[in-house]
Amino acid sequence: MFERKNLILLRELVRTDFKLRYQGSVIGYIWSVLKPLMLFAVMYVVFIKFLRFGADVPHFAIALLLGMVLWNFFVETTNLGMMSIVSRGDLIRKLSFPTEIIVVSISLNALINLLISLVIVLFFGLINGVEISGWAILSPLLLLELYAFSLGVAFILATIYVRFRDLGPIWEVIIQVGMYGTPLIYPVSMVLAQSEVIAKLLLFNPMAQIIQDLRYLLTSPANLTIWQLVDQKWLVVIPYLLPWLFLVVGYRYFKKHAKKFAEII
Repeated sequence: MFERKNLILLRELVRTDFKLRYQGSVIGYIWSVLKPLMLFAVMYVVFIKFLRFGADVPHFAIALLLGMVLWNFFVETTNLGMMSIVSRGDLIRKLSFPTEIIVVSISLNALINLLISLVIVLFFGLINGVEISGWAILSPLLLLELYAFSLGVAFILATIYVRFRDLGPIWEVIIQVGMYGTPLIYPVSMVLAQSEVIAKLLLFNPMAQIIQDLRYLLTSPANLTIWQLVDQKWLVVIPYLLPWLFLVVGYRYFKKHAKKFAEII
């Protein structure tokens, strides 16, 4: 996809962004581990201890932590990806290179943080006696799906943001709505008890499908998935195809407008 010189530029961008992320902080890279843990601690106390969410799902605390780190990856990739072209305006005007490298570098940086966080999740899972399914070997495919979806959305947002800076606060609201519209802090079984239709519709969201599938594989089969709730197999395929559709459409949309970025920024 990229020439050797562009791959070198990509590597340097990833390295520079990772170093700058926590530059000046006292504990540096440790924040990449502490941030999801601190957020998890708050949600654990509020939603599991007090509101008793997920009482019918074994190891739901680990499932909650897993869901949070996956969601944080999506948020980080799309938020920073959206602003990446504008923030690198000087570089775009000075050098000639495929501008998609900038968005990809942001996504790879977020991927590094995700992998670090997943090690923490697996560590806590083992401590709590979680029995990982033998089908966990499929987890990398789901992470690849997550990466494709996040990168595709980031390409679309980055392109729009170059012209319309109001997209920032709008996307912030969408992310908040999306968080509560995804079975992240509550189990699908809770929604299913109220409405089977709504529970099924929630799982057509690619993020919900990815999170629930990974929870099923890595924490407990009690985490309901779309292929357990929807009988029509042709419908089940939809959330698995959407991330790749977003990636293709997002990339083409980005490339179509990339030539004008230097003039607009």
